[in-house]
Amino acid sequence: MSRKQPGDDAEVIVVGAGPAGSAAATYLAKAGLDVLVLEKTVFPREKVCGDGLTPRGVKQLIDLGIDTRPQAGWLHNKGLRVVGGGITLELDWPDLASFPPYGLVRPRQDFDELLANNAKAHGARIIEHTTITGAITDKTGRIVGVEGKQGPDKTPVTYKAPLVLACDGVSARTALSVGLDKIESRPMGVAVRRYYTSVRTKDDYLESHLELWDRSDPANPVLLPGYGWIFGMGDGTVNVGLGILSTSKAYGTTDYRQLLRSWLDHTPEEWELREEHAAGKIGGAALPMGFNRTPHYRNGLLLVGDAGGMVNPFNGEGIGYAMESARIAAEHVIHALSRTTADSRERALHGYPVALQESLGGYYRLGNLFTKIIANPAIMRNATKHGLPRKRLMQFVLKLLAGLYDKRDGDFDDRVIATLTRLAPSV
Repeated sequence: MSRKQPGDDAEVIVVGAGPAGSAAATYLAKAGLDVLVLEKTVFPREKVCGDGLTPRGVKQLIDLGIDTRPQAGWLHNKGLRVVGGGITLELDWPDLASFPPYGLVRPRQDFDELLANNAKAHGARIIEHTTITGAITDKTGRIVGVEGKQGPDKTPVTYKAPLVLACDGVSARTALSVGLDKIESRPMGVAVRRYYTSVRTKDDYLESHLELWDRSDPANPVLLPGYGWIFGMGDGTVNVGLGILSTSKAYGTTDYRQLLRSWLDHTPEEWELREEHAAGKIGGAALPMGFNRTPHYRNGLLLVGDAGGMVNPFNGEGIGYAMESARIAAEHVIHALSRTTADSRERALHGYPVALQESLGGYYRLGNLFTKIIANPAIMRNATKHGLPRKRLMQFVLKLLAGLYDKRDGDFDDRVIATLTRLAPSV
């Protein structure tokens, strides 16, 4: 039986049907809650992304009940190929208790719709073409719903519910409407990507280029913090892109699209990463990292995924962490709504940011520190020069950068990473 109050449109409103929103809606609907998802676009929709998932993200798909076999349309990969300093190194994903030993690639246009349909299949209601502009609060400041515009004629709409999950991405309109601004000291990234038809479309490894050069002045090439990627899509195309961190002096002053073209102009001709092989335009997106918007819960509003700055500062991965935070948020909402008093519900909901800190807080603090260290081009150059030739060290670095380690009963590397996250200072 629904626990909606008179005048409510749902027990829980989820703003946004990206990976965070659809994952949260799936878990909530599975638990029998009446969930309403409000999505600003119409599926299928394009989304700027690298389209790659590490094993950490794959685990979240498996938890959601998604069939990740190749027969279901997924391109599997077995690790990461790292290129830099004249060295190419192939590193297999670690074999862990906590995560599967393979990664995945799938276009976001297809991926997001698949997750939304999964949420629908479990009972969530999704209304598309509905742009939420802000939260509605009562006289005490508590969230009681959301307002926005719907359809091509932008008809004003309001929807009521006692709890709202803000899964509206980097725009974070819902959070901003109640005064939850981003923390400027936390890192941001910017990424641009483009598809190309290429012979490199099928690849057993995701490829990451650690050295990203701005060669606009050939006499004075500049090494920038960030990385480039080439991910084979398996359908005749590759997803090629680059990311730069806000800790770089070049952040905000660089023509990222031109930088992408310049980088690709220096790749081998046979890779077919030239203008004549482009399959679409260059797209760009901001990457909110390292919990750059808090608190993650206040007055009936939970921030999930990019809206709460959940992108991994080490590697720019956002999809897996969006789904992971959605699972944690849904768990606390489910337990809160099972309780009979307002005070008890609030105690359960305040457990959400605590659980996020326990799961990711130390790791993200370490990642935020990492973004400041690699902002120094000399450090990045030396790290690449001296680190890449040492495969054993790079296997440890892969675990660290991708968040792939066992917190319990892990090996020596896992214990070192777990210790580092516990000792990481606030930045």
